[in-house]
Amino acid sequence: IRRGVASREREMIVPLYCALCEAHLKYCVRVWGPQYRKDGELLEMVQRRAAKMIRGLEHLPYEDRLRELGFFGLEKRRLRGDLLAAFQCLKGAYKQEGSQLFTRLDNGRTRGNGFKLKEGRFRLAIRGKFFTKRVVRCWDRLPRELVDAPSLEVFGARLDGALGSLVQC
Repeated sequence: IRRGVASREREMIVPLYCALCEAHLKYCVRVWGPQYRKDGELLEMVQRRAAKMIRGLEHLPYEDRLRELGFFGLEKRRLRGDLLAAFQCLKGAYKQEGSQLFTRLDNGRTRGNGFKLKEGRFRLAIRGKFFTKRVVRCWDRLPRELVDAPSLEVFGARLDGALGSLVQC
């Protein structure tokens, strides 16, 4: 993008980034989710460079640039995608297959969302990065009104508002 486009205006860079780079960063992220911090940082660096190319945003900190552009960081985006996929598995289109992926925790507690999942135990440390393991802790921290959403669209809209407090799952 930097070599091929002379303009550094937002109206030019953002659509090019979304069309050319973002699809590669999102591809199969629920399957391969970066296991090591350095891999996640390398992917995040692509978005950092693209946000820094835009005229007027060069001197802002990265988080302010993302806020100005209306983007999420890649970690938040992965978390959002994971939670949307978990919602589909548990309550949406993949209800039959999703019931085999997750185990519902049945306890009499009244706090929390009422649809808590049981976190599995694994012998190998590498299993801790699997989708079914990493999504459980964040799902259990979601508020009740979010988990009880009637559809995927409503869940996604409500999730965008609540995503700020969920990054540290």
